[in-house]
Amino acid sequence: MNDLGFFLAVIASTFAVVDPVGTLPFFVGLTSEFSPEDRERILRRSVLIMAAILIGFTLVGRFVFAAYGFGFPAFEIAGGILLFIIAYDMLRGEIGPTKLTHADRLDAAQARDEVAVFPIAIPLLAGPGAISTVMIYESSASTDALGISVTFIAIVITAIATYVIFRYGQMILRGLGRVGVMAMTRIFGLLLAAVAIQFVLNGAIAIIPQL
Repeated sequence: MNDLGFFLAVIASTFAVVDPVGTLPFFVGLTSEFSPEDRERILRRSVLIMAAILIGFTLVGRFVFAAYGFGFPAFEIAGGILLFIIAYDMLRGEIGPTKLTHADRLDAAQARDEVAVFPIAIPLLAGPGAISTVMIYESSASTDALGISVTFIAIVITAIATYVIFRYGQMILRGLGRVGVMAMTRIFGLLLAAVAIQFVLNGAIAIIPQL
């Protein structure tokens, strides 16, 4: 049950922080003038780039800790604070500044070929919160092969779910409506806030005995 609980927590947290439902209106808006073929190409590329970024940071997370000389608890506390800020914006029904800015929207309109990379893949999907989450979960698994593999599985599942949600995005938006999208975003925000607080508590519990 502990392994199952950890598995479900990693999947739920990764999906919540990537937040494809909350990001869906931005994807639809940024690609509304594209042909169906171009929209599909952008969709595939953005999801693949998002997955590659998260997998890459999952692989190098331990080396980042070693290279910069800070401990995992410190990163866990910092990541938890960052996640809580994002969760707070989600609970308010907003996409925070770490997600998308007005300048990002202008850049997207002027460089359509780069939309898949920026701002859709980065920072809308693979933002600082998502990167912190996968690094924390991978590092917390220590040398447990099952625990480490769960993080990669969660990224793949999130990528597939994101593709499906974006692929049928306009249909989903019509079905959910603005109120439905905002409700889902707030639900994910509440889940993410709980995860963020748990990260901070875990880091604090690890650091306090050393003080």
